[in-house]
Amino acid sequence: MNCIPKFLIIIAMLISSCAKPQEAKTLVQKVNEFEQILTESTLNEWNGDDEHWRFEDGILIGETTPEKILIENSFFIWEKELVRDFELQLEYRISARGNSGINYRSQKVDGKNYVLRGYQADIDGENEYSGQLYEERGRSFLAKRGQVTHIGEENHVKEIGNVGGDNELLSAIENKEGWNKYHLIIKGNTFIHMINGRVMSITFDEGKSSKQEGLLGFQIHLGPPMRVEFRNVLFKRLTP
Repeated sequence: MNCIPKFLIIIAMLISSCAKPQEAKTLVQKVNEFEQILTESTLNEWNGDDEHWRFEDGILIGETTPEKILIENSFFIWEKELVRDFELQLEYRISARGNSGINYRSQKVDGKNYVLRGYQADIDGENEYSGQLYEERGRSFLAKRGQVTHIGEENHVKEIGNVGGDNELLSAIENKEGWNKYHLIIKGNTFIHMINGRVMSITFDEGKSSKQEGLLGFQIHLGPPMRVEFRNVLFKRLTP
């Protein structure tokens, strides 16, 4: 097994103790400024099913209704480039029965225009899963909320630490149906998920199924009528 970059665990522990998101940002080296990638003028760089996705007043809205129920998960996909090492900051809001996520380093499913498989930072209205790392159409749960995990070459997931208890982390998601802030730090084989300035999960993926690049997109899940919203989507490329 390759050596786990334990210094990143220490950094993440420090981040998890910060009360404010801006304090966490100083612990990660930046190479350029954040850019807002989801605006009226950049919509041509995105692709999604207009039956379930729309952009209004600076907000991306994914919504299903009794008349427009999904039979499989639908994604709103950034097609400008493949993402590798990056930071992403955004605000999200989700209905009580909503199920969603932020996909990254993902791939399109053959024969389907708006379906992705790959890494997903989870979001849900009941906050059962929010903050964890899930692999859509892949290896399933890679890190649950609170876990620090290592994935070995044979794709075995092992918990090697934690960033706090579930009740403690859940309390950081202050607005159950209001706006919350997601922050992803993705570099090499290390994935850090933060909500409202608290680290929710960390994953070191050295498995043979790991991916180094892919598409970025937002999900709305099949199921009951639901609504999810995203705004102020800020993206920054990091050094290789």
